[in-house]
Amino acid sequence: MKDQAASLRSLVSAPSGLDKIQRSGRSSKILTIASGKGGVGKSNFTLNFALALQTLGRKVLVFDADIGMANIDVLMGTSSPYNLYHLLYRQKSIQEIIQLGANGLPYIAGGSGMKELFSLSDRDLEFFAEQVEMVAQEMDYVIFDTGAGLSRENMKFIGAADECMIITTPEPTSITDAYALVKVMHGQENATPFRMIVNRVENEQESEQVADKIAGVAKRFLQTDIPLLGYVSEDPNVVKAVKRQVPYSLAYPHSKASRDIQRLALRYLAEPAVNEAGTLTGIRGFMKKWLRKTT
Repeated sequence: MKDQAASLRSLVSAPSGLDKIQRSGRSSKILTIASGKGGVGKSNFTLNFALALQTLGRKVLVFDADIGMANIDVLMGTSSPYNLYHLLYRQKSIQEIIQLGANGLPYIAGGSGMKELFSLSDRDLEFFAEQVEMVAQEMDYVIFDTGAGLSRENMKFIGAADECMIITTPEPTSITDAYALVKVMHGQENATPFRMIVNRVENEQESEQVADKIAGVAKRFLQTDIPLLGYVSEDPNVVKAVKRQVPYSLAYPHSKASRDIQRLALRYLAEPAVNEAGTLTGIRGFMKKWLRKTT
């Protein structure tokens, strides 16, 4: 059977194509934000974390990759006339499907076109890679907000990223599902490194207790470390901001959750990268790992 992605393999391995583009500019870091289950505040975290990085002078593009529940635009009170579908079918360029949301944050709306991304021809995969790279070379971070759980699509995004931030809450089901996601992804070749965020906690002590449960089991049974990046407090202003369709870090900048998200962004930028030395990163790394089979 013909190799589904022969041309893209050639593209990411040869000193041409993406390699030529990347040598002419910077290489953005590819992050995925994931959760073991829905309802943990993943998309809200993604949006406000991206805004916090932007406030700290970083250029960020948010890619809403949640196939069934895409809502980044809803959280900002915006709407996009174009999405990935228009790019994949050559109706619009990637510059045309990028919209500006709160505080001028660039984002690509999810929804239509996401499923088609997983059944592209060689030629279309190459086109997609080149289009993404044209934007990625201008960014410091491209953040993919994935769906909840262990769908094939989510595993593909997580497995192809430079690193994944997994969002959990103190609820037992959230903790269990977060570990399940880490366990499955750990079995993949060249597993993506994880960092943990504990959302909706009462205090720092509670976040550490949650993190210790997941990290302890992961260390014992998977022989892997899941470092805790930080936490976001339970805060009634988050719900108020959702109802207003304004990111809470903008609507209530002095709230507990906003202070926490700012502290998280500062800590993230201050800590060293979690990738192993020699690991291919950026969009070339993303597309090369995208071709890898997930079980």
